This record gives sequence, structure tokens and C-alpha cells, in this order.
Amino acid sequence: MTWQDQHLPNDHPPVASGSVGVLLVNLGTPDAPDPGSVKRYLRQFLSDPRVIEIPSIAWQPILRGIILNTRPAKSAAAYSKVWTDRGSPLADITSRQAEAIASQYGDNVIVDYAMRYGNPSLDTQLNKLIQRGCDRILIAPLYPQYSAATTATVFDEVARVLKGLRWQPALRFLPPYHDEELYLTALADDLTAQVSALPFRPEVMLLSFHGMPLRTLEKGDPYHCHCQKTSRLLRERLEVRPEWEGVRFETTFQSRFGPAQWLEPATDDTLKAEGKKGTKRLVVAAPGFSADCVETLEELALEGRDEFLEAGGEEFAVLECLNVSGPGVKMLEALIQRELSGWV
Repeated sequence: MTWQDQHLPNDHPPVASGSVGVLLVNLGTPDAPDPGSVKRYLRQFLSDPRVIEIPSIAWQPILRGIILNTRPAKSAAAYSKVWTDRGSPLADITSRQAEAIASQYGDNVIVDYAMRYGNPSLDTQLNKLIQRGCDRILIAPLYPQYSAATTATVFDEVARVLKGLRWQPALRFLPPYHDEELYLTALADDLTAQVSALPFRPEVMLLSFHGMPLRTLEKGDPYHCHCQKTSRLLRERLEVRPEWEGVRFETTFQSRFGPAQWLEPATDDTLKAEGKKGTKRLVVAAPGFSADCVETLEELALEGRDEFLEAGGEEFAVLECLNVSGPGVKMLEALIQRELSGWV
């Protein structure tokens, strides 16, 4: 440890310090699957200029006058289909990832989680770690592929919180890990185990990433390149395994929103096209998501299934994200341990 034991005078006020914090950060979720909760969540999410790169004076009237009066009910219906007795799947899985990692350390390393939008908030969780004596904190955005709309906005919010603190902790950030051997091996092992357990052998595997407007690529965001590199490196690892012999791999982008042109090909269009051209057995994986959420459990697993089967497909499955699987937890532990070097 770089920190030394305190030797304070007897009359010195108690000081909480000397601990190391690890904060896993994921995108966010409403507090409940109802329109009111979804509206609060969407207002925060869609007001972030990193997410919606339209001048506020033009965007806010659209957001408040149209979107927040129409979209919450539809989104709440989608959330209600995947909500469990443990609440939001994304929050539940992320909390269990934090618990699994915390079990690898002693009391001097405190592991927790936060949501960039919604609860538990970054503000709340950062201050909680500081109050517990964490004067060194590793922020771990759980986005394998970097995007200004995800990774960078975590940094923005952390900076905003720290701006109001007199005694700021030392910070480190987990970098994107889209081409890390640890990540690719975890994906390859976990996806292979899942496809081996299916009652059918797929003809096609879609690697579906969350979409972004095309202009983000044109402005220099590396997200599209990171996704393509992940797909290429993962495919190279899977193609040599007998379980994937003869499977065709395609990279697609999901969750289009609004009239702008988005990254292509689109997942929903591809599912329909595959069914129409005779593909009968298809699986989907979402390697850009560290935990299953409404985009994987509802958009892919429910809507995607209907789109493929209605177009002529016969067998369909969406493979789980790494979640708290053995390979997934092992990967996160190794990445975090590396970033804590010198602190632990």
C-alpha cells in the first residue's frame, strides 16, 4: 500500500482516510417500470449534451414538448416486461458484479456501483466512498468500447462532483477494453458455452452493438472502430472452435432513435432480411453490454425474436451478456487488479 498508518495527536479530530475505492459505473435505469419514473430518467439522460449533440435551445422544446409526453409510456411497457422481483436487471446485475469483486479484497478496498443516470447516482456513491475514507478511487466505466456518449460523460460527471469538494481523492479511470485479451477470451469462452447448450446449431451469429448517430463517427468518435475491432478479434477466436464451424458472423447496431442517420447495418433490419433470405437458425450476442438490460432482454430477445420469426426464421436465441458469469467476473477482477497496481 502507498498509504501509511496515521499517527495523529490525541486531540486531533478523527479523519477517515487510507482506504481504496472501486466504483463500477453503468449507464442507468429508471427507479420503477412506470411512466413517471421513466420520464424522470429520460429527462436526465436525454438532457446530457454528450448524448444529444443538438444545441439545447433547439433540443429542449422537442424533448419537453414531445418526447417526454409520448415516449415514457412506451418505454415503461418495455421495462415492465423485464423487471424482476430484484428490480431493474441492469442495476441488479451491476450490484452483483460489485459484490463478486469486493469478495476478492479485504476491508481496506471498498467496491460499489453507480449509475450515470438514475440511481444510485455517481454523486451519491462517490461521496459515500469518500466518507468511508477512500482517498484513492478507481472509476470503472463498464463500457468496453469508448464513446463520448458513455465513457466521456462518466468523466464529466465525476469532474462535476469533485469540483465541489475541498479535499479531493486521487482518481484513476479504467480505460476502454474493447481489444483486451482478457475481455475477448471471456467473451469467447462464455459465448461458446452458451451456444453449446442450445437445442439447435446456428447458421448466423449477429454481434449487436448499441447504435450511435452516424455524425458521431464523422466527428471523430472511435466507438464504431472499437466495435468493429471487437467483432473482428472475437470472430477470429470463435471461428477456430468446432462449436462455431460454418457459422457466419455479422456486426450490427441496434436502438435507433429519432430521424438522424445512424450507424449501419441496423440489427432489426438485418433480422428481417436474414429471415426473408432463408436463414432458419440465428443467435444474437451483445458484446458491447457488460450486463443484460432492457436493450438485450426486451429489444433483442422479445422484439428481435418476433422480427426474425415473422420474416421466416425458425430458431432464435439471444445469448446472455457476461453478467456475473465466471469468465465475466474473472475478467473484471483482473482488469481492476491491474489498474489498482501500486495502491493495493
